[in-house]
Amino acid sequence: MQRVTISLDDDLAAQFDTLMARERYENRSEAVRDLIRRALEENRLEREEARHCVASLTYIFNHHERELASRLTEAQHRHHDLALSTMHVHLDHDNCLETIVLRGPTRQVREFAASIVAERGVRHGKLNLVPVELRGYRHVGHVHAQPKT
Repeated sequence: MQRVTISLDDDLAAQFDTLMARERYENRSEAVRDLIRRALEENRLEREEARHCVASLTYIFNHHERELASRLTEAQHRHHDLALSTMHVHLDHDNCLETIVLRGPTRQVREFAASIVAERGVRHGKLNLVPVELRGYRHVGHVHAQPKT
């Protein structure tokens, strides 16, 4: 592990300490490490250097919208290689929240998520991507996804 020393003006340091307390970090080092990891992941994703990712796609939809639930389920079945699991929550009499856990090539995950969010009746769609390196183990029949940072 390397030690890095940084200097912050008093106002920035106070704001950082407030953020640390709100996010419940125990020390500045862990908070800075998380900020660096987040920046590196975002940069890899923006430059499309992350070939593979794990992701969560969360969205809200009106389940009374004509055949929307069926279309969403069918889309997940068509992309069963990307969609690992889905959680469905009833928010009220009309609205449902779904979260789909995804894994695969970053471009395909983005395209699938965009197609879900673009469905008529889907609202508040948000995709959270984490770059990973995939390592396959054919002899046991599964894949390991190791975060890059």
